[in-house]
Amino acid sequence: MQIILDTYSEFLSCWEKYKNLPVKEQIEGWASEYMGLWPDLLEKQQESYSDISEDWRNIALERVFPFLHSRMNPMKTAHENLIELIKPMHNLAMEKFKIDEFDILYVIYVGIGCGAGWLTKLRNSQAVLFGLEMIAECRWTDSDSLKGLIAHEIGHAIHGKLRHDPELNQDKGPWWQLYTEGYAQRCEHIIMGRNSWHEGSGLYTSDWLDWCTANKSMLAEKFLKLAEEEADVRQFFGSWFDIQGYRQCGYYLGHEVILDLERKCDIRNLAVLKDIKLTMQSVLESYISNG
Repeated sequence: MQIILDTYSEFLSCWEKYKNLPVKEQIEGWASEYMGLWPDLLEKQQESYSDISEDWRNIALERVFPFLHSRMNPMKTAHENLIELIKPMHNLAMEKFKIDEFDILYVIYVGIGCGAGWLTKLRNSQAVLFGLEMIAECRWTDSDSLKGLIAHEIGHAIHGKLRHDPELNQDKGPWWQLYTEGYAQRCEHIIMGRNSWHEGSGLYTSDWLDWCTANKSMLAEKFLKLAEEEADVRQFFGSWFDIQGYRQCGYYLGHEVILDLERKCDIRNLAVLKDIKLTMQSVLESYISNG
């Protein structure tokens, strides 16, 4: 069963009131009048920044609210497509993975840049949150891009279900992120029935995949170095970070590792992989030696 919590109309009402006011007042209005209706959703976003020692108000001030005026039409398009696509994509995922019962709360909202989509827990339910502001920024507003995004996030949910860890938070760090994002990307392709690569649409419609493929050994070497140094790997995954001008390359790299492992292990068994670091590290090292 899927339940959709659609908060978009409430955002529009709030925005109409605050859109011509200074940005700081827009942010406070967003938090008090719009997100005030869903305090658990507001807290979830605030915590996502406090966990990485960032001030959510500064992020909203610098990264999100100055651009909302120009993103209103793309957000409208994304909202319309999400409403149309979530249910059939949910049902398709159940069919592809042969799951009889799969309860997810889908939330459509306008947030403060926490992600175009993310798996979490909300209202005692496994939840997938779709941030319209980030979907618009990434230019994933068309139907095909959103199918890929939805499938990717459902992939996370499937992974959580198979691991008996609904939020996929039993571990953390670069290897866990590469593993979970790679697994979700592989699930996206299985659900879509093709290599959809929604990350390569929008900002990089022509050469994102070609560039990642050509630079796989370099990406593997760079990830290994950062992981060994226990350094930040946001440049591989974050929408506001990049490697040589290309964003979200970690989804490609993680997928390639999972795909290689899948040649020896069923995708369901890969969902409960134990020696994550050693297993994935070995595959990345092979990319360097074969590069």
